[in-house]
Amino acid sequence: MKSQPIFDYPLFALGFRAFFALAGLAALILIVFWNAIFNGTLTSEHYYPDNYWHAHEMLMGYAVAVIAGFLLTAVKNWTGKPTLTGDQLASLCLLWLYGRILPFYAGLLPDALIALVDFSFLPALAYQVSKPIIQAKQFKNMFFIGLLLLLALGNGLIHAEMLGWQENIATTGIELIVATIIILILIVAGRVFPFFTERGIPGTLIIRNPLLDNLSVASVVIVFGLQLFGISGTLLALAAIVTVIVNITRLAGWYVQRIWYVPLLWVLYAGYSWVILGFILTALSAYSVVQPSLALHAFTLGGIGVLTLGMMARVSLGHTGRALKASNAIAIAFILINIAALFRVLLPIAMPHWYENLIYVSTLCWLAAFSLFVFVYAPILTSARIDGQEG
Repeated sequence: MKSQPIFDYPLFALGFRAFFALAGLAALILIVFWNAIFNGTLTSEHYYPDNYWHAHEMLMGYAVAVIAGFLLTAVKNWTGKPTLTGDQLASLCLLWLYGRILPFYAGLLPDALIALVDFSFLPALAYQVSKPIIQAKQFKNMFFIGLLLLLALGNGLIHAEMLGWQENIATTGIELIVATIIILILIVAGRVFPFFTERGIPGTLIIRNPLLDNLSVASVVIVFGLQLFGISGTLLALAAIVTVIVNITRLAGWYVQRIWYVPLLWVLYAGYSWVILGFILTALSAYSVVQPSLALHAFTLGGIGVLTLGMMARVSLGHTGRALKASNAIAIAFILINIAALFRVLLPIAMPHWYENLIYVSTLCWLAAFSLFVFVYAPILTSARIDGQEG
């Protein structure tokens, strides 16, 4: 007799539901904790040093949760094969959750166990995503598995330093993770931006340019590769400038002026623009004109933060049978997260003496944006599709 699933709820009907919900909550909880640590009001024994914890959790916690939700949903669409649901999906979510919680038990649990639990999530996700791809023989999509394993490698480098196996390797791990996520974003952008633009603006036809798509990704790989090997100066600046030109040309080819009337579209274009700004700041940082941390936060808070919020909003509506229209609250959230990036990335260049105040405003805007997302989307993610279909 077939047993009844324990987690037979709409929240676990498809990957985007559970993982987008976790990502939204993580975006709030992790930043509240980080703000308390940054201000010195919270201190605790922890597996990671404070700066590493912030970087690790925003990447391996928040961003990877969004990636997991997107891939588990998109791969089902691409292949026509089922992905995780119910108890199996809940188990994967719990593995992700344990990776967030166990570092706070450093000293009570073996460090190796903390590392193993956190590290195991990405290989487990890669395995689950690969199964429908292999079943459908869509081997062209296997590069997503390679990107997930690259993320796992970056995570492994961080844990190697935390466990004392290797010195001064965690920063390389973080750089590899950021690079891989940006590359993943640019690949996905080539698939969804033209489609979303055509769907969001009736009568629009976007001409795809595979050459620009390939040049975009290749140029980004070169820039991040130079950084990973510690190469800066003129070579890095030139590579970054080429990347800026290629990606502006690519984005301009998709651009339609009417996107500014569609929040679900302009937020994606704004997020891509933050990525491009990241490469402009990379070129400037190669000559020490700006701090490298500004380029990093253009990629992370700006590019990853803005794009993932926009993607979660768009995907959640589409896959729950709802109209593809952002509510006023979510449109405000899109504005707020861009303001958060503005205060974290650009204003410190003009007002360096106000740095701590600017960080505080950025933090408030981030928290407000994701509070609106959780408030609006919690009922959507936890209730059945309104059209009665599965998922």
